[in-house]
Amino acid sequence: MVKGKKKNNSPTRYKMHVKKGDTIQVISGRDKGKVGEILNALPRSSQVIVKGVNVKTKHVKPQQEGESGQITTFEAPIHSSNVMLYSEKEKIASRICYSFTEDGRKVRMLKKTGEIID
Repeated sequence: MVKGKKKNNSPTRYKMHVKKGDTIQVISGRDKGKVGEILNALPRSSQVIVKGVNVKTKHVKPQQEGESGQITTFEAPIHSSNVMLYSEKEKIASRICYSFTEDGRKVRMLKKTGEIID
């Protein structure tokens, strides 16, 4: 069986509690306590890339003769279980719950503050 496919050949759905553009706080690991915005979500591996978190350096060889090498920095992905949604108003990290608005729309809401994200 091919990874990411069900028996009836339809793609598997991967659901995460965070999306691209969310403000999060890192709750475990080397960058614990850092707050940043999600630049990219990778649902298949359940990972996220956060601005300013898990920054790695890479030494790049020169491509042409006479050119000098470079040291570039980039944000590496971290697992989504190590991040928690963060409220900018209350300055607190919170778990998430799903609720419905008056017009019947399903929205994400922070449990501690009651703040609606979507």
